[in-house]
Amino acid sequence: MTGGYDGLVSERRGQLLILRLDRPDARNALTGEVMRGLGAGAIEAEKNPDIRAVVLTGTGDRAFCSGMDLRIFAAGGAVGFDSDEDADGYRRLTAGELTVPVVGAANGSAVGGGLELLLGCDLIVASEDAKFGLPEVKRGLFPGGGGTTIGTRIPIGAALEMTLTGDPISAARGYELGLLNAVVASDRVLDTAIGYAERIAANAPLGLAACKELVRLSVSAPALASSRLSEWRSIVFASADAKEGATAFVEKRAPAWQGR
Repeated sequence: MTGGYDGLVSERRGQLLILRLDRPDARNALTGEVMRGLGAGAIEAEKNPDIRAVVLTGTGDRAFCSGMDLRIFAAGGAVGFDSDEDADGYRRLTAGELTVPVVGAANGSAVGGGLELLLGCDLIVASEDAKFGLPEVKRGLFPGGGGTTIGTRIPIGAALEMTLTGDPISAARGYELGLLNAVVASDRVLDTAIGYAERIAANAPLGLAACKELVRLSVSAPALASSRLSEWRSIVFASADAKEGATAFVEKRAPAWQGR
């Protein structure tokens, strides 16, 4: 990432980019600066071919992210930021539209915008002590940052219960509903998420991008998924990586992906 962003730490670990919300005293609440940094990190992950997956986590064990910083909002301050490349990166991150796979490591509870961040992740690992909620209706708001898409991840009845009551659910309930891929002890959250990300990063980049987009579209926009399937098939099956995958299989060696 170019430049530093207050409240966000960026770290490279092999083929992974780890983005860590770093405002533990404010339960890692979102500010415009943090959101800008997340957007910049998302853009870097897509532009740098050496980055094959992103891990998103938070500092401490009190919270992954408590959503927008309501102290700033209540004081009349702007929580978001102007529309630019970083803003588009943040929007696509929360919408699950990045071409690079994203694994969420919920080291603590995630509510409001914090849960919306996790909904943009492809896999989510959570601490067994964490809670998850969309409490906006309790504050005269609604989940305007993508939280209303939660029905694409869990049964519609549960999605309506969460958004209409504003009440949180436990990690165990989140796993039961299919919101979470794994629930582990708090000290194993990041390592477990990194393990998932490394397994993903070992696979072919074009195939990953196709799977990520098409699986999501099959739930949210089936008609578009059908047309995109044909487009992705022509791209991926004719790619150098497709040939490399077959060759590596025959030669009994690990493939060397090029992402083309």
